[in-house]
Parts: sequence; structure tokens; C-alpha cells
Amino acid sequence: MNGFKTQTSILAMVLACVFAAWSYLFYQHKQMTSQPMSTMWMPPSEPLAWGFIDFALVYFMWAVMMAAMMLPSAIPMILAFARVCRQQNKALYQLTGLFSSGYLGIWLLFSTVLTLLQWQMHGLAWLTPMMNSQNLISAAGILFLAGFYQFTPIKNACLMHCKTPMGFLLNEWQDGAAGAFKMGLKHGAYCIGCCWAQMLIMFAVGVMNLLGMALITLLVILEKTLPLQAKHICNGVGVVFIAWGIALLIV
Repeated sequence: MNGFKTQTSILAMVLACVFAAWSYLFYQHKQMTSQPMSTMWMPPSEPLAWGFIDFALVYFMWAVMMAAMMLPSAIPMILAFARVCRQQNKALYQLTGLFSSGYLGIWLLFSTVLTLLQWQMHGLAWLTPMMNSQNLISAAGILFLAGFYQFTPIKNACLMHCKTPMGFLLNEWQDGAAGAFKMGLKHGAYCIGCCWAQMLIMFAVGVMNLLGMALITLLVILEKTLPLQAKHICNGVGVVFIAWGIALLIV
């Protein structure tokens, strides 16, 4: 019974973070669609015109998006980590918090890469001031990249780690607070190896496209939880992405 209460409380805390992140994204989307363009902040089209506040706002947007989109898929791993801590009578909440922080920290670091990519895409006129794609070639290229990456051995290997929480914990376990944080970092690194190309698809569908965010989030969750071999899932999704890119060019 105590184990059930513990798992439920940890799940509730993770879901609260996810809910807060999605609420902010919905608020931002509403602001973008309801305010006059003359009163709205938009990323500058010229790279040299970007100031600190522009980088900070774009980074914060991506950081919240990564929390909203990737934390749900990490719930099985976080709960498995908490269960092992409880069985070993360790400081469950502290260590689980450190593990989750390490995982999320890797995605926050990746948000810096996405921010710099967006900065360059505005300069190349691949994105509109509203952060929508305005170049079919670049959008199709992103989909082809994401599709072909699905067939690579590194994608398959990283997904296998993400699909087997107990296997990851048995092979990568490290004791103590530092160990929990390092394990979170390592799991986050595997997760980025699995999903980084899928995150780039947001540049193709529109950076603040809520439906796109939701569908990619669902795809990531299904990849990690479907009871199918990782290779089959990767190949199936890869075919869909490539077909999508071809359809863009044809239309």
C-alpha cells in the first residue's frame, strides 16, 4: 500500500510539471493568435538584430516545449527508478528528484541547440515572424532527415534503452545523489539520441503548432511503450516521415 501511495505521489508531481508546461504553451499560443501583430513580440528576421532578450525568450519557449513533450514519455523510467529506491530503502523523493532533474537537464541543454537553429532559420527566411515554415524544401528536408534517421542503428539502440526501464536501471545503476543525477543525464542522452530528429519536425509544421506538439509527444510515447521490437517501430515511423516529405514536395 505504501508503495502504491509513493508511486501515485511521484506520478502526480511529474504530471503537475507536465500540466504546467502545456498550460504555458496554450497561453502562448492564445497570445499569438489573439493579439495584434503590432503589439506582439516576434523573433527578428535578421540574425544580427537578435538581442539577449530574443535569445532568452526563444530558449524559454523551447525549454518549456521539451518539458511538455518529453517528460510524459519518461514517466515509466521515473516510476521504475522510484520503485527501486523504495525497495532499497533509499531517500526516494530526493533521489528521484535528482534523476528527473538530470533527465530534464539534458533536454534543457538541447533547447540551446534548437534556439540557435531557429535563429539561423529566421536569417535564411525559412521561418516567418510567427515561426511557421515558409520554405517547402527545408520542411521536406527536415522530414527526410527525421525519416532516414529512423533506420540508423543508433536510433534503434537508443530506443531499446528507452523501452526497457528495468534493464537500463540494472545496467546503469549508481548509488548516492551524484549517481542518481548521472543516471538521469545518461537516460536523457539516450532519449535525445532517440528523439532529436523528431523534435526538428516542429520547424517543419510550425514551432508553436500545438497539434504538432501533441502528435509528436504521442508518437514518442508510443515508440517507447508499444510491445513491438524497436527496429519495427523505427522503420514504420521512418516510412511515414519520408512519405510525408515526398507529399509536401508533390503538393
